[in-house]
Amino acid sequence: MTSTNDMPKLREKLILNSIADGVFTVDRNWRITSFNRAAETITGWREDEAVGKSCSEIFQSSICGKSCAIAESLYSGRAISNRSITIVNRRGEKIPISISASPLVDHEGNIIGGVETFRDLATLNTLHRQLIQRHNFAGIISKNPAMQRLFTVIPEIARSPSTVLILGESGTGKELIAQALYNDSERKDRPFVTVNCGALPETLLESELFGYKAGAFTDARTDREGRFAAAEGGTLFLDEIGDIPPGIQVKLLRVLQEKVYEPLGSNLPVKADVRIITATNRDLQAMVRKGTFRDDLFYRLNVVKIQLPPLRDRKEDIPLLIDYFIKRFRVRQGKDIVGISAPALDILMRHRFPGNIRELENIIEYAFILCEGGYILPRHLPEPFTGETGGGEAVQPDKKDGGRTLEEIEKQAISLALERNQWKKQATCLELNISKDTLRRKIDKYGLGRPPNKE
Repeated sequence: MTSTNDMPKLREKLILNSIADGVFTVDRNWRITSFNRAAETITGWREDEAVGKSCSEIFQSSICGKSCAIAESLYSGRAISNRSITIVNRRGEKIPISISASPLVDHEGNIIGGVETFRDLATLNTLHRQLIQRHNFAGIISKNPAMQRLFTVIPEIARSPSTVLILGESGTGKELIAQALYNDSERKDRPFVTVNCGALPETLLESELFGYKAGAFTDARTDREGRFAAAEGGTLFLDEIGDIPPGIQVKLLRVLQEKVYEPLGSNLPVKADVRIITATNRDLQAMVRKGTFRDDLFYRLNVVKIQLPPLRDRKEDIPLLIDYFIKRFRVRQGKDIVGISAPALDILMRHRFPGNIRELENIIEYAFILCEGGYILPRHLPEPFTGETGGGEAVQPDKKDGGRTLEEIEKQAISLALERNQWKKQATCLELNISKDTLRRKIDKYGLGRPPNKE
């Protein structure tokens, strides 16, 4: 029979067990004092097995011992919320969770332990993967209406033998579109060869494309095949086609018109069975008007035109792309970073991205260098963005806090609060939300003395 004194504890346990999130509490020695039913489900440990054990022993968290969330909340005096980490359950499986932590204090303001809630992110991560997959076409991620329309016609374009011209700013994914066209084509079992036309001077580009015969120039001791020969029967992707010089424009036009070319140093034409895909970030029509690009070549290239919108015109894709890059870098770098904070996302949503998707990818890669784990915050972004905090930035853990006792954390928190308030006790009590009597006891307990230069 339950006694009257046990009723409050029973009600508390019933409430905790009705919560969908895992909840546990620890005492001042980091020993678990309560463990609800959801915590049992997520971790695989029963309450009677977990209670009395060290929280690090049960959770084996990726941040245990270096940036414990409970320790940080006690140090900062604020609740820590929505930090993503990885724990290891009883079966040895890694489980992604989102955690929040707060200090536990009694009615006098004394710290008696800490409480942490956590949520299994496995289901949420599955939904994110499904969302990305739903808007993923051949590695191109977008839910933008213009891009979605493009996805529907790419298979038809791919099966056509026609020359394709891909237009778009630098970093919009022209190479991915070219690869998708090749992968869906009838030539997918034959070579796919790429040439960056803007990376080579005219003499080298000509020999790179068409090859040469021995003796064609001083160092040509043997015959060498060019990229057209390497791509025979397959696809040749000419990137930055707007950068090719006039002399090579003429030779490329002949390949498109007559399906033949001549290697350097040879007068014998070579047949070319190659599908040509080209791309540029330049305005070819403007170049035609200026006379820097041949009009007949332009019309030969412009049989099928694909125009890729810049990222600033498809901002609805930014969160999707960030999720994709985070997942990719997390696997590559082994860091427990599974999301971006709302303030950091807001900053990126307001950016115009002159470098488009490539720029966004570089920003996320940079953030992975600075972010220890959890959510990417504004301060983890590259320097041009760090001044735009957008508010709501969470405190990042101090690596030195791991392994310290509650007393050590409490002592430093009080000492720093006193320093910040010039040892004015009323202001310090207001900041720490404790009474003057409690503050006086803590000062005596920890032997905190006013520095000589303080009045």
